[in-house]
Amino acid sequence: MAEAAGSPGRPAAGRCEASSAGAARARWRLLGQVLKKKQLKDVHLQQVSVRRFASFNLFSVEDQNTEEEAGTWVQYKSIFYPEYSVSLRFHNGLLNVKDVLTSFDNTGNVLRWGSSGGCLALPCTEMESVRELWTPYVTPQDQGLWPSEEVLAYYCLKHNEIFRDLAVCELGGGMTCLAGLMVAISADVKEVLLTDGNEKAIKNVSEIIRRNEDAGVFKAQKVSSCILRWDNETDVSQLEGHFDIVMCADCLFLDRYRASLVDAIKRLLQPSGKAMVFAPLRGNTLNQFCNLAEKAGFSIQRHENYDEHISNFHSKLKNEEKDTYEENLHYPFLLVLTKHR
Repeated sequence: MAEAAGSPGRPAAGRCEASSAGAARARWRLLGQVLKKKQLKDVHLQQVSVRRFASFNLFSVEDQNTEEEAGTWVQYKSIFYPEYSVSLRFHNGLLNVKDVLTSFDNTGNVLRWGSSGGCLALPCTEMESVRELWTPYVTPQDQGLWPSEEVLAYYCLKHNEIFRDLAVCELGGGMTCLAGLMVAISADVKEVLLTDGNEKAIKNVSEIIRRNEDAGVFKAQKVSSCILRWDNETDVSQLEGHFDIVMCADCLFLDRYRASLVDAIKRLLQPSGKAMVFAPLRGNTLNQFCNLAEKAGFSIQRHENYDEHISNFHSKLKNEEKDTYEENLHYPFLLVLTKHR
């Protein structure tokens, strides 16, 4: 899977290749430091740990001047629908081994180590995703959210009427579950469940829910969070058939859990329910997910141009931000999955 770099012009190819090689070496130095449990004191390493394209500029971020040991609180406000905003807590940027490994795996399962603790057992295609997705937590100034989650959150606000009186679940929502929160504050929804497979992520999400409940911003009748690992029978079975809408963002790139994600979506949905999945192509990973979903009995609607603003901004980025924006990695498609009847 290619990294998020533009195609250099011919005359500057040598310099670009040298720069790319230097950035790659820096990233592997970053992983080396993490594996040795060193803090990231090198400013250059901190810079290369952040994804180079971060945002479709759909939300503004304002520091709430509230910093805790666990992280910093910020106010996330929709630019297009400014009446909607939530408080989010971002973890301070130091990484350790467990944080890095579990950040690569939205199911929450720790990726395997060699017996010496010094080797990552990852397929080549997944290692490419790892190189693009170094940072599990970035600073609020870097927006801290993957582009697909940002777009899903925006889409939920714009189309909040579709959630009325329904039970909604977000899978693999990470440290913030922003999309599910947008449903909870904008829609007259029966229930919103925010999930991830990472215990630290859900602990943070629980604090986010508590703070926003205290602020009285939720319209949803019930907002809660829990650990939900797609391949864990207990996690899935206790919620089987419960939801009208299941949604997730950029959760398709890990080969080993793609089939489990399809199965979890199918089992969590009511017979008449639907899933909304936002994800970039990432090589062939989106197509592989679609193939598995069809085999599992889903009908799939695949949308590339689902919003005029997103499409226009996407075109602008392709033309003007070639050094940072890579369509294959950053532009999310919308998949709508429904069960065959």
